[in-house]
Amino acid sequence: MSSSSSSSMNKYWIPHLDIHKRVITQELQYYLGPQATVRPYTREGEDGFLITTPGPCLTDEQIDDICVKSKEMWERQAAARASSSSDKPLKRPLHQPVLISKAAAASDSSRRRRDDRWRNDSRTRQDDRRRE
Repeated sequence: MSSSSSSSMNKYWIPHLDIHKRVITQELQYYLGPQATVRPYTREGEDGFLITTPGPCLTDEQIDDICVKSKEMWERQAAARASSSSDKPLKRPLHQPVLISKAAAASDSSRRRRDDRWRNDSRTRQDDRRRE
């Protein structure tokens, strides 16, 4: 595209709110013609889309249509993720965590028993090292 034809193009920014990138990319040329392009663009710190077209930008009705199609796209993607995650076997099924006991405020006696077991285990390991 030459600089003279690029300067004859209008540039519009619209916020990304409620618009799926894939939907606006697929629909834009249908609404604005084959020369229209869209790309992500941040304006004054807000994310959106920069639309370049030889004519006027999208109408309110066209943007509403893109928003509706975007919502449908997100719902389809969410449904696909939900069904694929429940059907998909675990990568490491043998390593799935199994709850043995739930943490509770340990009583003094249970804390002492645990500490005694740890000390006994330590002594056993020290004795084993001395014998080697």
